Amino acid sequence: MTEIIKQRQIVEDDAQLIRLGEDGSFAELPASGRIIVPLKQWQAQRDALLARGDFGVWLASDEEAETIAADIGHFALIALDFPAFIDGRNYSNARLLRDRYGYKGELRAIGDVFKDVILLMKRCGFDAFAVRPDKDIHEALKGLDDFTEYYQGATDEPLPLFRRRA
Repeated sequence: MTEIIKQRQIVEDDAQLIRLGEDGSFAELPASGRIIVPLKQWQAQRDALLARGDFGVWLASDEEAETIAADIGHFALIALDFPAFIDGRNYSNARLLRDRYGYKGELRAIGDVFKDVILLMKRCGFDAFAVRPDKDIHEALKGLDDFTEYYQGATDEPLPLFRRRA
């Protein structure tokens, strides 16, 4: 089983990430176990997934958080994909899910996740991280402690430093 960082701890990943086929076809879902399905599969198989329970959905970087805003109460977790270091669109989706839509469940970063970006992801609202397989998860965990104080407000600390010091 693979490991993830969740709530600042390294734990076994209890969810299977489901991807679309290369031709865009839906993957057959396992009979049991926690799963994370792509947005398109959620939209097409909504009733079956609701009947199954204990599932999550993941958004590609070109998909909008508002698409699932009305349904966030159904998801055990929401994963946001970072296909490449230079593609930061899902940072905005994380902020929207936490700050605008009030999502309180697990928010997981998947894809190009490693030590240098993990603290920024946390500040945007992520609390779980599937670190790239070629990176050391223990080293990535240390990235959460790179800084102890922040000037600007964010999801994890809404007040900027000058407001906290006053």
